[in-house]
Amino acid sequence: MALATRTDRRPSMTRHLWDSSVGKKTVMAVSGLIMLAYLVAHMFGNLKIFFGSSSFNEYAHWLRTIGEPLLHYEWALWIIRVVLVVAVVAHAVSAYQLSRRDLRARPSKYVHKKPRASYATRTMRWGGIILALFIVWHILDLTTGTAHPGGFEQGRPYQNVVDTFSTWYGNVFYIAAMLALGLHVRHGFWSAAQTLGAGSRGRDRALKTVANVLALLLTAGFVAVPVGVMTGLVS
Repeated sequence: MALATRTDRRPSMTRHLWDSSVGKKTVMAVSGLIMLAYLVAHMFGNLKIFFGSSSFNEYAHWLRTIGEPLLHYEWALWIIRVVLVVAVVAHAVSAYQLSRRDLRARPSKYVHKKPRASYATRTMRWGGIILALFIVWHILDLTTGTAHPGGFEQGRPYQNVVDTFSTWYGNVFYIAAMLALGLHVRHGFWSAAQTLGAGSRGRDRALKTVANVLALLLTAGFVAVPVGVMTGLVS
């Protein structure tokens, strides 16, 4: 007599965690914090453009030589890129699935209006879409040079940045994306803290203050570069 095969295997703990709303929120929180850490470092690197072309170009070259001689040229940079891509995809997929789950849970409109949420909360989804489009444009503009105005010059990052922000559409798109980023960080940091258990009645005010400060500094730091080009401080 043949043995019956078991087809009703229980899902693994990892799959069970991913399928739960708590698991998806945790993935969103962790991936969001990874991207936030990168953004803070990236902003400080961008500000080196105010110290001149040699300083900025040397910084761009250093990014490609991190870890040498243990790592080959650009290996560390590619590791960072892969981690960021994984974080972005995990963040976007989790957000989309949570959004769909939320819509399925309440197929009909509320009879009574919900309390009015903050502007950042109500625009998280649209902000995420704007940032996703910006990332694609930013890579095509300053990494591959495919969409770069005036001709992309390999090995001259300072001049490439100046070229981008010498166009009105480059400035408009970049500044709009950075404003969306500020709102996203403001709400996302506080939400991540709540998801990871860092929030409490006594710490909520401090966490909201940190979220506001981070959002303001990141927005101002990134916007300073196109403003610097527009005003002639960077040329």
